[in-house]
Amino acid sequence: MKIAILTTDNRAHLGTYRETMPWFAAGHGSLHKGFATLPDLEVHVISCTQQPMQSPQKIAGNIWFHSLHVPKIGWLRTLYQGCIRATRRKISEINPDIVHGHGTERDCAISAILSGYPNVLTVHGNMGEMARLHCARFGDYYWLTAWLENFTLRRTLGVFCNSRYTQSLVQPRARKTWLVPHALRMEFFEPPPGASVRPPVLLNAGVITPRKRQLELLDVAEKLHRRGLKFELRFIGFIYSHSDPYVRAFLERIKPMEAASYVRFLGMQPDSELVHCYDSVAGVVHFPTEEAFGNVVVESLSRELKFFGSRLGGIVDIATGAPGAELFAQDDWDGLTNAIARWIEQGCPRPTGAAALMRERYHPTVIARRHLEIYREVLKTRS
Repeated sequence: MKIAILTTDNRAHLGTYRETMPWFAAGHGSLHKGFATLPDLEVHVISCTQQPMQSPQKIAGNIWFHSLHVPKIGWLRTLYQGCIRATRRKISEINPDIVHGHGTERDCAISAILSGYPNVLTVHGNMGEMARLHCARFGDYYWLTAWLENFTLRRTLGVFCNSRYTQSLVQPRARKTWLVPHALRMEFFEPPPGASVRPPVLLNAGVITPRKRQLELLDVAEKLHRRGLKFELRFIGFIYSHSDPYVRAFLERIKPMEAASYVRFLGMQPDSELVHCYDSVAGVVHFPTEEAFGNVVVESLSRELKFFGSRLGGIVDIATGAPGAELFAQDDWDGLTNAIARWIEQGCPRPTGAAALMRERYHPTVIARRHLEIYREVLKTRS
């Protein structure tokens, strides 16, 4: 089977055009690793960029990579007309059996449904819900992407949903949906260190934004510190703009806490260091206001860590049945604070058994095989 995957190269997304190797959001890149274990597949990954970049012809033995230069005028301001046309030409050359558009945030979904080939989509972030949360105004980014999401979901043959939460939002607008979670990076399946006692260190990983609520977690850290508890809360994550008011408030608020040695901000960490970031702590806290899936949750549980999180979105799917996972209502700050305090007072015990469950559910080969089953189902119904 020949598959065309439309996805976002993070070099283009983050403007790091000088890098010579494409890299993708965690779930995308892990899926490619899964496809690479299925030799009967021929996979073509297609990604649009506003500036030409040096790229390899192949990223695995059976996976080709195509970087398409599309001038700025061909992006959102023209509803991705340049991306649609460039992608359509490349797909016509490849002549795949099926086209899979990853994400409704940018050009991938609209290019997939207008490719002229049988197509399916994956929803990663729920743009309609994001527009609601951001109180989107007519014509702004969230309003436009929510409109495009509605347009594409109604026209594709089916939609891969990364959680039951996402599926509940997509089902009213799509012909068919399948529940297919993201794949976890291969390196997270290396055996985690033994359940030895670790220092009382908690990790929070994610882009510094109001939706991830890092600033509010500083309130939790301050309350724990006032109780006389010995611990450290580490933040890792990307900052889109240092001029953003939320980012400025976070960076200013954290200064005295860093001076008091109970909070640290380590900035964005390279993929090669992520596993070490998890393996050097005893627990993870992730308390967003909305979460379509929750890679942080899978990553932490795969390393046999204690997990504290919001009881919402895709977090619920991942944490269900997982040893060591505690969830709270999204505004239950007292419940979260008290649970962390008890855990610290008990010596920060680490659970066991979650890693095997994460492998069973989220290994790249497992997820890739599920994709292949669905592709065959779609093509069979059209034959």
